[in-house]
Amino acid sequence: MISEAKCILEAEEIVKTFPGVKALSGAGLSVYSGRLVALLGENGAGKSTLMNVLSGVFQPDSGTIRVDGECVQFANTREAQARGIGIVHQELNLIPYLSVAENVFLGNEPKSWSGLVDFRKMEAETAKVLERVDLRVDPSELVSNLRVGQQQLVEIAKALASEARVLILDEPTSSLSSHEVDTLFSVVRDLKADGVGLIYITHKFEELAPICDEVVVMRDGQRVGEGQLAQMSRDRIVQLMAGRESKELFQKADTVLGEEVLRAESVSLPAQGVGRPFLVNDVSLSLKKGEVLGLFGLVGAGRTELLECLFGAHAGVATGTVFIDGEEIQFRTPADAIAARMAFAPEDRKRDGLVLPMSVLENASLPTLDKSVRGGLVDVSKETEYIKPFIDRFRVKTPSMQQAVVNLSGGNQQKVILAKWLATEPRILLLDEPTRGIDVNAKREIYTFIDELAKAGLGLIVVSSELPEILALSDRVIVLCEGRKTAEFSREEATPERVLHAALPDEVAVID
Repeated sequence: MISEAKCILEAEEIVKTFPGVKALSGAGLSVYSGRLVALLGENGAGKSTLMNVLSGVFQPDSGTIRVDGECVQFANTREAQARGIGIVHQELNLIPYLSVAENVFLGNEPKSWSGLVDFRKMEAETAKVLERVDLRVDPSELVSNLRVGQQQLVEIAKALASEARVLILDEPTSSLSSHEVDTLFSVVRDLKADGVGLIYITHKFEELAPICDEVVVMRDGQRVGEGQLAQMSRDRIVQLMAGRESKELFQKADTVLGEEVLRAESVSLPAQGVGRPFLVNDVSLSLKKGEVLGLFGLVGAGRTELLECLFGAHAGVATGTVFIDGEEIQFRTPADAIAARMAFAPEDRKRDGLVLPMSVLENASLPTLDKSVRGGLVDVSKETEYIKPFIDRFRVKTPSMQQAVVNLSGGNQQKVILAKWLATEPRILLLDEPTRGIDVNAKREIYTFIDELAKAGLGLIVVSSELPEILALSDRVIVLCEGRKTAEFSREEATPERVLHAALPDEVAVID
C-alpha cells in the first residue's frame, strides 16, 4: 500500500514553456519505493516533457521537485543521477561502437591507481548489473551486436549502475518482441522488490495489469486524474485522456465533396528491429476532392510511414496499389508523386522540410525551379515573381524574401513550407503534424488555410497527434494502431472516446 511505502520523488505544479508552446501547466506526480506509477495521456499531453524535467534534461519555469522530502533543483542530468533518478528514453541513447561495459559506465568509469580506466573492474561491475536485469551477454560485447530488446536492458543497467532509486521508462516496449516484453516485466518486478520506484509511460493498457500500482493521467500539460490501477477503469482513463470539445478549437466550414482523387489499397511497409513485422500493415484508404481526411494514432502507429509510402518514399520496399483519378500509378520516387500533383509537408520541418541556411525565396521555390530558369540559370526576378503571391497568400511574416528561413518563427517556417507546395499546384496535399511546435495564433491560421484549400477543391490528408485538432479539421477520420487500420469514422461519428479506444492496442478488430 502507498501508506506503507516511502515517497522518494514528488513533483508539484511544474510549469515548462517553450517558444510558442506551454508544454506543462501545473503538472505533477509522486513516486513511491517499490511501486510503479503509469503515466498516461495522448500524444502531446506533456508526459515526456515532465520526465525530462524530473531527470534534469530540462529545467522547469516554476514548480517544486522533492527527493526524500527535500526540495531540489537539477541543472543537468548528472545532478539528477546523483540524487538517484535515472531515465530510459524511448529513443535509445547508446553508443553502438562502444562495448556494453563502456556504455553502462560512460562518464562514470572506474579508475585504476594510475588514473586510467580500470577495464577489468568496469567489466566485473557491469557483469553484476547485467545479472540484475537478467541480460546474459559479455560486458565486452559491442552494443551494435545486440538486439533492440537487449539494448533496452543495457539502458536499464546503465541507470542502475548509477544507483538509480527512481527509474523512468518512456515507452520501453515500443520496439520489443513479446518475449522481450516478458523479460522486461520480470526485471521491473525484481526492481520493485528491491525498493526501486518506477515511472512507466505507455499507450498499451494491456501492459498495466502485470506491473502497475498507480495511474496518473495527463492532458494539455496538466495532471487531470490519478488513482490506484484497480480503481481506474479503461473507460475512465480514456475519458480523462480525451476530455475536451474540438468545437472550441475551430469551426470547420461545410464543404461539398467531389469525385475520388486518391485511393490506396493494401499498403504495407516491412519493419526491421521494432518488435513487429510491419510499420504499415495492409492499410487501405480513399480521398475525395475537397475532403480533409484525418489520420490519427498514438506513438508507433505508422501514420508518417503511411504518408511516405503514398508519396513514393519507400518505393521498392513498400507494397500496395495507389490510384489517382481511378488510374493506377506507380511512384518510383517522390519526384514522380510531385509530377502527379501530390505534395507532402513532412513532420520534421527543420530536417526534412526546409534548408535552414537558405532564404525564404530559395526554400519556397525549390520544387518549381523549372519555372524560373532562363539560359540554364535561375532568374531571381522570375523566381520572385512566381513565388511572391504564395508567400503573400500565407501571410509569411518576414522582412524580405531574402531572409534566411532559420530566422523565422516556427509558425512562419510552416507557412513557407505550405507556400512551397502550393506553388506546385497540387491536387492532393499530405500534411504531417502541420501545427507541431507553433503558437496558438499560428495554429488557427494553419486551420483556416486547410479549410480554404479544401473549399478550393484540394484533397488533404492530415496527420496530427492532437486529437481535438483531428476532430476539428476532418470530414472523416481513420485510426491506425501498430501499423494497422483499426477504425474509420465520419465527422459525426468521431467522438474523442471512440477514436482513442480505436487507437489503443488491445481494442477493436482490424477494419478492412
